[in-house]
Amino acid sequence: MQQTILAISGKPGLYRLVSRGKASLIVEALDATKKRMPAFASDRVTSLADIAMYTDEEDVALWQVLKSLGEKEESKESSLNYKKASSSELREYFAEVLPTFDRDRVHDS
Repeated sequence: MQQTILAISGKPGLYRLVSRGKASLIVEALDATKKRMPAFASDRVTSLADIAMYTDEEDVALWQVLKSLGEKEESKESSLNYKKASSSELREYFAEVLPTFDRDRVHDS
């Protein structure tokens, strides 16, 4: 499953791999739009399985962080409005999900 969830540099959100073409991948947005588009070889495409979060100990796979976040929020919409939250509020909230995240190398953005 993690290999089919992709992040594409320069494009917001996550995408699901739908199909492979000759010179591109066909991806579908995971948001409500479900918009399909090609991702070309010139795009930096990274699978969810290859992304990790810095911690004070060993790095933690992003899918594990997202799973912990889903468990904290009981698979509902986040209780924190990340667009209006201050830096300290974001870090405090994230510390509940991943207490050992590296505060120096993990940025608010």
